[in-house]
Amino acid sequence: ALRLDEATALLRAGHPSGAYYLAGYAVECALKACIARKTQMHAFPDLDRVRKSYVHDLRALVVVAGLDREFSHLVRTDPFKLNWEVVKDWSEEQRYSKHPKNKAEDLIHAITDPKDGILVWLKTHW
Repeated sequence: ALRLDEATALLRAGHPSGAYYLAGYAVECALKACIARKTQMHAFPDLDRVRKSYVHDLRALVVVAGLDREFSHLVRTDPFKLNWEVVKDWSEEQRYSKHPKNKAEDLIHAITDPKDGILVWLKTHW
């Protein structure tokens, strides 16, 4: 959640574009933590799984993390679905874009919503 703390600090300091960019990375890092948790210590990881983990595509990382079945169920519920609709548009290419304050606020809220936030769900899997 370090990237999320940094994103919040950037937003408070008046830098919404940086806040948006880092907040999205918080979700990517959380997904990669879920993937890492499923990797056994001292095990030689499957090369295909490793390659599929080296992406910034959040939906693809949900699949690599083995969370796609649960995700498909959750995304049918309105609060979670609305939060995912905000989060799914993030990409690492956003670092080159300018974002208004409200877009960064919406992303941070979608990630941290205490009941249906994306990060709240991911924390149960890492």
